[in-house]
Amino acid sequence: MMAFEQIPKKDWYSILEADPSASVSDLKQKYQKLILLYHPDKQSTDVPAGTVEECIQKFIEVDQAWKILGNEETKKEYDLQRHDDHSFSLSCRCGGKYSVSKDEAEEVTLISCDTCSLVIELLHYR
Repeated sequence: MMAFEQIPKKDWYSILEADPSASVSDLKQKYQKLILLYHPDKQSTDVPAGTVEECIQKFIEVDQAWKILGNEETKKEYDLQRHDDHSFSLSCRCGGKYSVSKDEAEEVTLISCDTCSLVIELLHYR
C-alpha cells in the first residue's frame, strides 16, 4: 500500500517580504526592490561562489513569487490554497499526481489522476 505524502508549500508572501494583505502595487514595489538586490548582474565578483548561488536561488524565488502574486487571478487562487494547509499527493505511474486536501479526503473515496484516466480508492482507517 502507498501512502500520500504531504505537499510542501512555499510562502510566496514571505519570499517577497510582504504581508498577505498587501496590495498588488505594494507587492510590485517589494518585488522590484528584491529583484534588483539579488540580480546576478548586481553581485560583486569578489564574493564566495556559495553566496552567488544563494543570491541566484533567491532571485529565482522572488521572480516565481511575483509571477503568482502579481496576477490577480493567480493571487486569488494562491490565497485560497493557503487556507488549506493539509494537502496530500501521490505520484501516478503516468507521471501525473493524485491530489486531495484534508477536507476533500473526508468526503471522497475515489481520486482521479490529474493527467490520465486512472483512479485510486482512498481507504479510511480509524
